[in-house]
Amino acid sequence: MPEYGRCMALDVGNVRIGVAVSDPLGIISQPHSVITVKSPEADAEAVRALVAETDTCCLVVGLPLNLEGKQGPQAEKVLAFVELLRNSIPIDIVLQDERYSTAAAQRELIDAGVRRKQRKGLIDKAAAQRILQVFLDRRAHEKKSGEA
Repeated sequence: MPEYGRCMALDVGNVRIGVAVSDPLGIISQPHSVITVKSPEADAEAVRALVAETDTCCLVVGLPLNLEGKQGPQAEKVLAFVELLRNSIPIDIVLQDERYSTAAAQRELIDAGVRRKQRKGLIDKAAAQRILQVFLDRRAHEKKSGEA
């Protein structure tokens, strides 16, 4: 996996896929967009186009584990989609535990005073931002620990 470069995260749902991207150094994440789910192939093509457009070198996909850390039906859907992405996008793709990411993003939007109607359009990319920031922070910590 590249040490530096723009990363992208996906929060894959049944209706929408939230997208977040990092800065070019891969330090800070920011919400980017939302893809409306159509079909796995069309969704993978939309992700591929965004990866090319943003010059992304690493893709982080949120894996929805249950409270015990095990995979359920939604995780299986995400893993199948990741396999499709791996066959169509030639960059590193990593999985990131996304437990509580949507709930935490929801709380942050409420705390920021975002109205319910507006939150619906923001929650997916806010969750993707949270997934990406956790990944970036962990990667920075691991890098720092390895140099100590």
